[in-house]
Amino acid sequence: MSESVTRAECCVVACAEAWRGDGEILASPMGTVPTIGARLAKLTFSPDLLLTDGEALLIGDVPAVGSGSQVTEGWLPYRRHLAMVAGGRRHVMMGASQLDRYGNQNISCVGDWAKPRRQLLGVRGAPINTLNNPTSYWVPRHSPRVFVERVDMVSGVGYDRAAAAEPVTTRFHEIRRVLTDLAVLDFATPDRSLRLCSVHPGVTVHQVREATGFPLTVPDEVPHTRMPSAEELRLIREVLDPKGLRDREVRA
Repeated sequence: MSESVTRAECCVVACAEAWRGDGEILASPMGTVPTIGARLAKLTFSPDLLLTDGEALLIGDVPAVGSGSQVTEGWLPYRRHLAMVAGGRRHVMMGASQLDRYGNQNISCVGDWAKPRRQLLGVRGAPINTLNNPTSYWVPRHSPRVFVERVDMVSGVGYDRAAAAEPVTTRFHEIRRVLTDLAVLDFATPDRSLRLCSVHPGVTVHQVREATGFPLTVPDEVPHTRMPSAEELRLIREVLDPKGLRDREVRA
């Protein structure tokens, strides 16, 4: 990897790219790097994205991560947020404690549901997210503990379960991308299983395979994730994350 670009900055750009071409929808990033990515997309190639302060406001400016917004564009209480979700006017980037080859996500518990070894967040809004609006996932530590053959409990709905459900229930189901500290992945395969799209600079295909708990679809040629431009680097370092919070979430 170039000495002038960190792995975290490469991940920011990869997250930003997930919102490319989305138009006027609400970007809902969860995590520091996805938040910087959504704001970078807003300032560059996706200017129509709607951003929220994470509580109850649509914001009209693009503040640095950790700073308050100075421009209020609209009121977004929880009931209106849910209406946007149900209407598909949002692209959320969630985390995942476990993720399987078909995109089933677990953020609820580890181990048997009746007597789990670890209690996590709970299912929360994952089912309605995955069934009603585009969903991507951000995994800051790509490992076999996260990428498992079978999740212990399904929180977010994957492609195999969506295919087995009634079409009217899953007609808006779309898992767009999976972004990690090692690679970019998607589900553009005949059976809608996880495929390796690109590896970040300094990462090998072998490393990604070793960090995944099931066989990945790997094309013959795997490119590197695109690097940030000089202007994108300036925005990341000087405007969006001058405190360098991104490096706490991703360490090369």
